This record gives sequence, structure tokens and C-alpha cells, in this order.
Amino acid sequence: MAAAVAGPEIERLIQLLARLPGLGPRSARRAALHLIKKREALMTPLAGALQVAIDKIQVCSNCGNIDTQNPCTICTDARREQSMIVVVADVADLWALERAHATNGLYHVLGATLSPLDGVGPQDLTIDALVARAHDPRVTEIILALNATVDGQTTAHYITDLLQEAGVKVTRLAHGVPVGGELDYLDEGTLSAAMRQRTLF
Repeated sequence: MAAAVAGPEIERLIQLLARLPGLGPRSARRAALHLIKKREALMTPLAGALQVAIDKIQVCSNCGNIDTQNPCTICTDARREQSMIVVVADVADLWALERAHATNGLYHVLGATLSPLDGVGPQDLTIDALVARAHDPRVTEIILALNATVDGQTTAHYITDLLQEAGVKVTRLAHGVPVGGELDYLDEGTLSAAMRQRTLF
């Protein structure tokens, strides 16, 4: 077992940083050392921001987004298209769509996708709330922006069946050749999906 090179407080900081996605033990040590060296410029403001986040961040009771207000900024934005709800598995997906300015609609965060192997069933997701929102007369389209994985597509099919009686149009994201992609580098599944979902030029 390697000997500790710093006090328990610093070792604890390293251990906590190592739990973050993309950071292993070595990267966590480098990050901790950088924070310590830049204590006044970086560590103190970061600690303050984390404390504010602990105190103020909450989950939107309407869509499941994370914000400092409830309902969230997106749900309370009057400029949003009220007739469209984009369904995503996680808040990270919502943020990705917002960064891309891909839609001006509202969102609904499921919390995950159906995954029997991981023990995630319909009761673990916010599907009932989505169905209730779909019955709002203002809503005319539900866009299923779920990953093109087995779990994502299983979830999409399950939701589509539940939304049949809501009388809304249910669409999904197109799958196929990415912008700037070269055919030679794409896998067979992507190429097949692109060919099946071809559109007029």
C-alpha cells in the first residue's frame, strides 16, 4: 500500500475528486494540487459556488430539469413553444440540446431509460407525469430524444404505446450519418438506419 504524501484532509479532497466522471486517481491528484496552488483564485470561489449549489439547486417539479428555481427557467420562459415537449433521459441530454439551440420547445426528463438488467422499470421513471402533460390541450407533439441504444429504443416504444390515447403526434430524432461524417468510418447499424430514413434532396 502506498504511503500517504499529504494530510488526511488533502487525501480526502483527492478521493472525492476521483469520483468525478473522467477523473481517475492521478488526474484527481493533479486537480487537487492545482486547486491548492490557486487557493485564493480558484479553490475559495469553487467552495462558495458548491455551497450555493447545495443550498439553492432543486429539481423542477414540472419537467425534471435542475435549476435554482422551481419551476425552472425553461418552463417559465413565455417565449418557449408550449405545443412541443422534448423527452430526454437525463438532464445532461437537455443541456446538450440547449447548447445546440436544437429546439425552442419544453422538455421532460425521464431520469433514465428502461433497463431490466439494471432493475430500472417504468415506476422508476417520470413516465406518468409525461402522459399527464401530453393530455394538455396545448401540447400537439412529443419528441422522443432518447439514445439510439437498446434501452433508449425500448423506452421510446413503451412511451409511444402509452401516448396513443393522448392524441398527440409522437416523433423521434433522426438516426444516421452525422454532419461532417464520412461513410467509410461509420458502423453498419448507422449506415442501415441512414438508408432506411432517407429523405428527399
